[in-house]
Amino acid sequence: MIYPIVAFGFPVLRKRAEDIQANYPDLDRLIADMYETMYNAKGVGIAAPQIGKSIRLFIVDGSPIEDETQDMKSFKKVFINPKVLNEEGEEWGYDEGCLSIPDVIEEVYRPEVVYLKYMDEKFVEHEGRFTGMQARIIQHEYDHLEGILFTDHLGGLRKQLIKSRLKRISEGRYSTFYPMTFPQKK
Repeated sequence: MIYPIVAFGFPVLRKRAEDIQANYPDLDRLIADMYETMYNAKGVGIAAPQIGKSIRLFIVDGSPIEDETQDMKSFKKVFINPKVLNEEGEEWGYDEGCLSIPDVIEEVYRPEVVYLKYMDEKFVEHEGRFTGMQARIIQHEYDHLEGILFTDHLGGLRKQLIKSRLKRISEGRYSTFYPMTFPQKK
């Protein structure tokens, strides 16, 4: 099932998501649906809040950008109840976008390494060190679980320059090739 992606302006995108337990109803189906939704929107990651569920779950699949960096081909993972243990290294900039904020691409600086504790889809605990583009994708999706959007990392001038586009999205005056749910028009 393809979920409509929740657009900028919905409160669920600004809320800290809740941990889930192994008995979460139909978790395998939800994960499969999230992959289907992400692939349909041509994304490389999606967090549960982006489909309106305030739970600590995100998925990634870097294979669509494997030509940009070689460590993406096998980077397909489920992250449940993740916790960032540490971030380190020099911050580097990259043009990021977000399925919840269509057609807004801005340079965001993030540390090059992230250490993460998380559960996989079988609720097996893992700790991992991720670098480069893998780290960036994880940091972006993890931010969604904390109620943070990539636009929050922008400086004041960049935020001002995209303000009208964000307003149009939040008012539902925008269309995309993938299904979206927009906040009610005021």
